[in-house]
Amino acid sequence: MIIRITLFIFLFGINNSFAQQTDSLKQIPPEVKKHAYVKGAILPAALVGLGIYTVRDNGFYSSYDASKDARREFPNFSTKADDFVFFIPALGLYAFDLFSSQNRHHIGRQTGLLLSSGALMGALVYPLKAVTNVTRPNGENNRAFPSGHTSSAFVIATVIDKEFRAKSPWISAGAYAIASSTGVMRVLNNEHWMSDVLAGAGIGLISVHTVYYIHEHYLKNKRIAVVPTTLFGGQGLTLMATF
Repeated sequence: MIIRITLFIFLFGINNSFAQQTDSLKQIPPEVKKHAYVKGAILPAALVGLGIYTVRDNGFYSSYDASKDARREFPNFSTKADDFVFFIPALGLYAFDLFSSQNRHHIGRQTGLLLSSGALMGALVYPLKAVTNVTRPNGENNRAFPSGHTSSAFVIATVIDKEFRAKSPWISAGAYAIASSTGVMRVLNNEHWMSDVLAGAGIGLISVHTVYYIHEHYLKNKRIAVVPTTLFGGQGLTLMATF
């Protein structure tokens, strides 16, 4: 039992090693920049792969095993904190901007990068929910895989990491701790399987990594604006770059 809990915590803790291994592209020599994306995608791909590997009763420690342990150890656990706690780092992002000169981008560009990362995450998560058709552990619906809450939490945490790691690694650690706690609470609340939150974390990480990579290589010196958009009767946001 102790081994299983340790493994679960470890899987959520390794996101900090991802942050340490994929620091700002500004610090990567030009001759190896082309390898940065692949290098940074390794951990997110591993998390998504592990989520797929442990779906339902599959894997050495399956999602069913994790759910059974969670129900046994925390039978009365219930909280609504997982619906909003992951927004706290986003508030911190703008608070740090007011008191720090060590942020990587100005506040407008930060907002554009955050919204673009969230949009990419949504474009990956919600079609996957419909395609995979995995029933939630509480039986509420069949849109469990991957976890949107966890993906959103890791998008916010990873943007904070990329913007403020130069100021203090503790800022990154705190943001990732909150993101990880969101995933854990989704499992303890019986809203998601372990596989859902593992895949969700990976998608959140790769979404930000992709957006920042494109920005650094193609949009770094361009004027960027995020504007409301109506398309096919739906509302959304469009990222506009002036070349």
